[in-house]
Amino acid sequence: MIGRISGRLDWRGSDHVLIDVRGVGYIVHVSERTLAAMPSVGEAVSLYTELLVREDLLQLFGFPTMLEKEWHKLLVTVQGVGAKAAMAILGTLGAEGVGRAITLGDARAVQAAPGVGPKLAQRVILELKAKAPGVMAAGVGLSAKAGSEDVVIEEAAPAPRKSAKVDEGAARRALASADALSALVNLGYGQGDAAQAVATVMGDAPEAETSAVIRAALKLLAPK
Repeated sequence: MIGRISGRLDWRGSDHVLIDVRGVGYIVHVSERTLAAMPSVGEAVSLYTELLVREDLLQLFGFPTMLEKEWHKLLVTVQGVGAKAAMAILGTLGAEGVGRAITLGDARAVQAAPGVGPKLAQRVILELKAKAPGVMAAGVGLSAKAGSEDVVIEEAAPAPRKSAKVDEGAARRALASADALSALVNLGYGQGDAAQAVATVMGDAPEAETSAVIRAALKLLAPK
């Protein structure tokens, strides 16, 4: 199983890239969001990957973080969601957005992805809502980007090597969300209800500190 590709970006397509790894070129399919964040041709790049194996086809799909890869693996378990449809959803919403939409039952957000109709979007919500809290809770440990600082490029690249950096804002939000969710569960709230409350708060105030997220979530969970 190929879990990560690190090398030099040789070519960019509309939905895939070619990465040279010591003379061997790998075609890796990526989302629009990931493609937009890729470095220039000739620079170092690193992606976590998932290998799709069929009788007549081998395809690599690439992700900047393990969190996005985990969401992709969950999305393709939904009947009617193929690997490319899952990439379209991630490209439209991002890993955090997918988690928030599923937790809140926001089928319209999922439907915004190209090629995803209302019935399929609703199926995604129904089949994954119970699994979303677990992925969200693990988000802080999975949100770091695949580093390219250890990539060896044997031929001179036309552009300086560039290291992929962790999105500090995304990591901070993931940490606040995971810590708040853990605190609420420890207080006795159900994981599903707690995750929905946290997702609502983070949607309204994505930069809120953990303590503020917990306070706001407790207000949402309080008996009416």
